[in-house]
Amino acid sequence: MEYRQREYPLFSACGLNCGLCPRYQMDGASKCPGCSGEGFLTKHPTCGVLSCSQRKGLEYCYQCDEYPCKKYNGADQSDSFITHLHQFKDMEKAKELGIDVYRNELDEKVAILETLLTNYDDGRRKGFFCLAVNLLELQDVRSAMEQIACEVQPGQSTKEKADIVVRLFRNMAGQREVILKLRRKETVE
Repeated sequence: MEYRQREYPLFSACGLNCGLCPRYQMDGASKCPGCSGEGFLTKHPTCGVLSCSQRKGLEYCYQCDEYPCKKYNGADQSDSFITHLHQFKDMEKAKELGIDVYRNELDEKVAILETLLTNYDDGRRKGFFCLAVNLLELQDVRSAMEQIACEVQPGQSTKEKADIVVRLFRNMAGQREVILKLRRKETVE
């Protein structure tokens, strides 16, 4: 199927925050363009959820009378490059608040993530930063960023700064009982 390019590829038709994915936040040939962004077909030749939503003329699955359909069975039980843990919660938030409000929140989270990657990534933290910003509520991410600004000192190495950022996000996640780890599919032997 030929996919129409979506106006806002940072939030997928199925409810993933593509703008907070490590593959979206990279340079080079493996960079993902987000959900039906420019060049999507070269990275994702097929996507049953996107095909269905575009065939029905819907931007997001939550707009469908059949949502969540069988395509979502087990969708939030494991992760890929990006966490699927809040997939349904984020769709519900977009539906309740309105997509423009949700986009503003996601845009702010993407900007914060890009700040983290630019200033505090020691080459090993991209996945962690993506996960933390995705799973924590925006107010908690803002709070962590305020703490980072207070604790990081001029002249510290990138590794020292990264260690501070990781500690602060882990502390915030612990307070919220959020586990900052991708969940792998269990294999059946």
